Amino acid sequence: MAREADHHEEMAGDSDREIPMKSFSSSSQSSSGSLCERSSSFSPRASAEDSIAKSSKKLSQEPTANDSRRLLSLPSRKPHRSSDPAWSAIHSISDIGPKDFILMRRLGSGDMGTVYLCRLRDDLRLNGCQQLYAMKVVDKRELSKKKKLGRAEAERRVLESLDHPFLPTLYAEFDAPPHLSCAVMEFCPGGDLYILRHQQPFKRFPLSAVRFYGAEVLLALEYLHMLGVVYRDLKPENVLIRSDGHIMLTDFDLSLESTALPSIQCPPDHELKLPLCLPLRFLQFTKLRRKTKDTSRIGPDRCLSRTCSARSSSASSSSRFFVAEPVAARSSSFVGTHEYVAPEVAGGGGHGAAVDWWAFGIFLYELAYGRTPFAGASNSITLRNIVSSPLTFPRQITPADIQLRDLIAGLLEKEPEARLGSVCGAAELKCHPFFSGVNFALLRSQRPPMVPGASRGAARSKSSREQTRDRSLEFYF
Repeated sequence: MAREADHHEEMAGDSDREIPMKSFSSSSQSSSGSLCERSSSFSPRASAEDSIAKSSKKLSQEPTANDSRRLLSLPSRKPHRSSDPAWSAIHSISDIGPKDFILMRRLGSGDMGTVYLCRLRDDLRLNGCQQLYAMKVVDKRELSKKKKLGRAEAERRVLESLDHPFLPTLYAEFDAPPHLSCAVMEFCPGGDLYILRHQQPFKRFPLSAVRFYGAEVLLALEYLHMLGVVYRDLKPENVLIRSDGHIMLTDFDLSLESTALPSIQCPPDHELKLPLCLPLRFLQFTKLRRKTKDTSRIGPDRCLSRTCSARSSSASSSSRFFVAEPVAARSSSFVGTHEYVAPEVAGGGGHGAAVDWWAFGIFLYELAYGRTPFAGASNSITLRNIVSSPLTFPRQITPADIQLRDLIAGLLEKEPEARLGSVCGAAELKCHPFFSGVNFALLRSQRPPMVPGASRGAARSKSSREQTRDRSLEFYF
């Protein structure tokens, strides 16, 4: 999409290899971030990058007493970060600013700014331990010229509101003279899922890994939707791998801010004791999945009922569930990555939160099969395929594959009203047979399929990634 090579993604790309502990000159490092490959609007200009890099380096070396430094007014303790040494180290400093950081190297740069790997000065170490951070430096003057200050401000608001294990933590934010804005966040040393996928046999993940990463991304999307945020930028490049192997969704400059409507609802038929908002079509799951003559295509099964409104006051509280989808969110902006945009976006119409569930279906498909389902020889052909071509799968099929295909088929309904998740959101997806056995409440305590450092692979360079995949767009009308 026309987004920038965001910090985290960028971090991810560079972080695929071991993090050097020595200091580097930020202006002398080339960007090998994973993010770089994704945006066509991401067209780095050497002059702009050098300007930001030099300004950032100067900030860390020549602070003045008049620096407009300020600590972002965030809660002093975030529940899932209360014991994080990186969080504690940052918040042990009063009046934090650029003078407190040493820039180690540039991780990447994009349309919205430049990201650096950084650390605190030696005298600011907490208990003698050195923590690494990602600092995103935004040149507000340049963004003003591009008329993108609104996007940067929207991303900052979203970041400020996040407190979730699979989403970024904004450690601090401050301004730096003369016109730079800096945001300090968690550094992810494991790369992103796009790089990681290319390191797998046949460039695709095993089904167990698809289930694990899909479940964690699902929880992140659920949280964003509960906040009224439509993400609009899901793709493997934006899913970073933390040091413990769990994911972190990043890059929120294309997000749509709205409001969610919380409600307590019941399954379609309480008598059947269905799990959370289970559509009636799943009652026929086994029958509908009989082997057919053409196993290369599995169309979405029509559900008899997709309504999740409360049915009876006599329903027990144990069978009720919480739903908070940003149903009122509407936009006519044409934003996203070509291969991931929903049909309503590709067709030039308005869209809402259902675009995230479409992208989630494409995401699962790419992880499992090593490609996206509607990619064409050009961007225009890709968009045409999204609007009019039927969904197809590889001809090889296994019994374990059937449930995943059913889930993807439900997510890739071309009509947003019929799309899985459009009514009950994540609650509708969690109960799908593909996620059977997944304990979502304890997901972050489970061992991930891969942990950074367990196996080492070289990160792909920015140029090679751009040659492999240049598939972003961003237009407004």
